[in-house]
Amino acid sequence: MIFVQYPNRDTLMAELADIIVGQLAVAIDKDGSASLAVPGGTTPGPIFDVLCEAKLDWARVSVMLTDERWVPETSDRSNTRLLRERLLIKEAEPATYVPLYADAERPEQKLPDLDAGLAAHLPLTVALLGMGADMHTASIFPGADKLSEALSGDDNLVAMRAPGALEPRITLSAKALNTAAHKHILIVGPEKKSAYEQALNLTPDLAPVAAILSGTSVHWAEG
Repeated sequence: MIFVQYPNRDTLMAELADIIVGQLAVAIDKDGSASLAVPGGTTPGPIFDVLCEAKLDWARVSVMLTDERWVPETSDRSNTRLLRERLLIKEAEPATYVPLYADAERPEQKLPDLDAGLAAHLPLTVALLGMGADMHTASIFPGADKLSEALSGDDNLVAMRAPGALEPRITLSAKALNTAAHKHILIVGPEKKSAYEQALNLTPDLAPVAAILSGTSVHWAEG
């Protein structure tokens, strides 16, 4: 595990984006393809802005979310919508998008189909992850109903419901995330740094991010 501190948020975003582009390019040259898992939310947006303009053979790259809210793309809470608007554009438009949502009332109804679609793109080349102040990552939340399955089960995808979550989620499991050749956690601000430091001394059931810290680079800026 490596902890990298940056002088400011802008530098973090630009340098981490360049690192990811380089890792994807190496995989394409070596294996003929690459896969990238990214979080939703607003924090990684500046990284998406750099990635989408990178001169990369994006037709050989598959892109997926680390987790998704169980809402259609028309919802302003859809992470898929965010990716289509901010990452899968410009140079990155030819990338293959691997969905974590399908039209059904409950994620369990589509989980087998989504899991089959995901399996073809594993192991991951790069996993870019966020972390909450509660030490969750992806949608692997403390207190979630399927926490143990997400942390130590054999499935690559898990449907999750968690206290405080407004809708069901679907998330890559720790098993799937840990297939990544390169794992990066992006955190900003003192609260997130404090949470990360706490997670170093806690078990994954209390701090789910601890399940993927081994071999991970943690990138932090003050704000």
